[in-house]
Amino acid sequence: MNNRIRVLGIVIVSILVFFNCKKNQKAKETLSPQKEIAYKFPWENTKLSKEERVDLLVKEMTLEEKCSQMLDVCPPIERLGMPEYNWWNEALHGVARNGRATVFPQAIAMGATFDEDLILKVGNAISNEARAKYNEAIKINNRSRYAGLTFWSPNVNIFRDPRWGRGQETYGEDPFLTSRIGVAFVKGLQGDNPNYIKAAACAKHYAVHSGPEEFRHEFDAVVTKKDLFETYLPAFEALVKEADVEGVMGAYNRTLGVPCCGSPYLLQDILRKEWGFKGYIVSDCGAINDFHAFHKVTKTREESAALALKSGTNINCGNVYTVLKNAINKGFITEDLLDERLKENLMTRFKLGLFDPVGLNPFDSITADVVDSDDHRKIAREVAQKSIVLLKNKNQVLPLKKDTRTLYVVGPNASNEEVLLGNYYGLTSSTQTILDGIVSKVSPGTSINYKAGILPFRENVNPIDWSTGEAGKSDVCIAVMGISALLEGEEGEAIASSEKGDRTDIKLPQNQINYIKKIRKQTDKPIVLVLTGGSPIAIPELYDIVDAVLFVWYPGEEGGNAVADVLFGDVSPSGKLPITFPKSVDQLPPYEDYNMKGRTYKYMKEEPQFPFGFGLTYTTFVYDNLTIDTDYNVSVEVTNTGTVDAEEVVQLYISSPFGGIKDPLYDLKSFKRVFLKSGEKKLVTIPLTETAFHQFDENGKKVLRKGEHIIFVSGALPSKLSEKLGGAKPVKMSINF
Repeated sequence: MNNRIRVLGIVIVSILVFFNCKKNQKAKETLSPQKEIAYKFPWENTKLSKEERVDLLVKEMTLEEKCSQMLDVCPPIERLGMPEYNWWNEALHGVARNGRATVFPQAIAMGATFDEDLILKVGNAISNEARAKYNEAIKINNRSRYAGLTFWSPNVNIFRDPRWGRGQETYGEDPFLTSRIGVAFVKGLQGDNPNYIKAAACAKHYAVHSGPEEFRHEFDAVVTKKDLFETYLPAFEALVKEADVEGVMGAYNRTLGVPCCGSPYLLQDILRKEWGFKGYIVSDCGAINDFHAFHKVTKTREESAALALKSGTNINCGNVYTVLKNAINKGFITEDLLDERLKENLMTRFKLGLFDPVGLNPFDSITADVVDSDDHRKIAREVAQKSIVLLKNKNQVLPLKKDTRTLYVVGPNASNEEVLLGNYYGLTSSTQTILDGIVSKVSPGTSINYKAGILPFRENVNPIDWSTGEAGKSDVCIAVMGISALLEGEEGEAIASSEKGDRTDIKLPQNQINYIKKIRKQTDKPIVLVLTGGSPIAIPELYDIVDAVLFVWYPGEEGGNAVADVLFGDVSPSGKLPITFPKSVDQLPPYEDYNMKGRTYKYMKEEPQFPFGFGLTYTTFVYDNLTIDTDYNVSVEVTNTGTVDAEEVVQLYISSPFGGIKDPLYDLKSFKRVFLKSGEKKLVTIPLTETAFHQFDENGKKVLRKGEHIIFVSGALPSKLSEKLGGAKPVKMSINF
């Protein structure tokens, strides 16, 4: 009996130990992030480094297969387990051209926010939607153009001339502002996971690219070394060094006589060697074909392909790289060089986790409910609110009262969804036009009516006009005017443009000017002018006859609500101009001239209509007691002396001893958004380093000028015009080196 009990006890203990071991093993598997995963090919082994995996994959590829992966459309290689991949995708202000997504305000509006933290949120929201859409696309085997994760955004070219149709895609005319907003956007887009990038950003168009659109395939942008390193390259450098941007797109044009996508100086000497860029380089679409077709620097497709590959271009958006094998056979390039370039672009796909099992990448768990979610719509609305620039507010006519007795809305852009979008946009299930926003704000007892009144860009065919008389009888008239992406944009996109997307004149269309003048003859009641557009619009004929002016850009899907929030005082405007608004094109140098003399706030000596950095609020701010310590920390007291709580963008500029002679008149060196309640005073500290005082000499080298440097701090460019228009008086101090 005792033996039976002993045996039974041993059996029971063995069973308990067995199940306990299974339980522990299951728990161990659950907790382990790197449990054993079966893989078919050695490059799928995630325990190896990404470099090792790329090497293993390339080693197994035939020459034809290697060549096939060097274009934007990469066919599948089934024997190696490589799925199809399309590199071309856009995310300028939301996932673009790929169905439903949150449509944030256009890039130029993001620049007008002067808000790095907010744009970081935008980038993060876009990449969350990108991953969610990609995860769903893979389930239905959608690997088409615009469905991937390599986004050719942001555009960090400098908006040097307001006639450029694509200036709306940029963050404005200033290299420092462009750098700060661009870095924030890229960091949000790519994420901060140590093993994977959420989406791959791409800095474009490298370099010295800003029109004319008509000649971009053949144009040579000739610049001095000073302008190159002072104006055109800083944003690209910042995105590489600070944001570790994954991609760079070469521009169509030549720079200093050499096509940008075939320039060893730009792509190797500066980008890879000096800045340490490790990502992939893609040509703008068709740019390598331009080598022989328009630039005439090569004679054949094989020569063009060889020049681009040698110079460093990894991906050809186009079809010239289909002749890479021929170029190798002719001895123009070697297969070893092809391998090197292929490994550089495959690394991006591995960083995105495209060769890893589903579920290993943390971004595989992002679901479709984030797409155009309420949280993302709130961010879009906040960006639109903070981007709106109040240019005039006579007798504080704004904000309007929600119980205004009678209100009349006119203008072709009031109910126009097109003006919300700009270019390179996604699609949303719900857009809020400016008319929608206004109507939703006013009292149910308010008599509000709307008529377009005129066509957007030309005189009406119908000679009968009822709207100006009706508008004149109202207590307030809101005129929503301006332009849209039909008139300004990329070559081929702006279908109403006679200049392939550019503008020959920057004034408001004449029929709109005439219409506002006609309304003014009917009434002495307030006229509020709301302008849409992605570039400066000159209104010297209207400034004195309207009571208030709001510039709202292309404000995205929540734009109408945001405009109404500002019009009726739920939000005090705080946007600042990221580009100078000239009075006319007569104040501009020739469009084709890339030298910076006479351009932007840095070198323009004539008085513009509105200065860079300018924007009013519904309150007033006073700056006092500017100081700087031995560690270059600048402090200033800012007081809200008005009756409305509001945000102010505190801007710091430096003028060197040679300001306006060898160097810029002013240089924006820092900015900070500050919220102040009515009557509140805050001490704002802005840390600088000695490098903030550096300038560029004629060789493009950084130098510290000897002598007196003047520091200005205010809510706009420190000019008499800013003060005359209602801006705060700047405070200043000097420091000697």
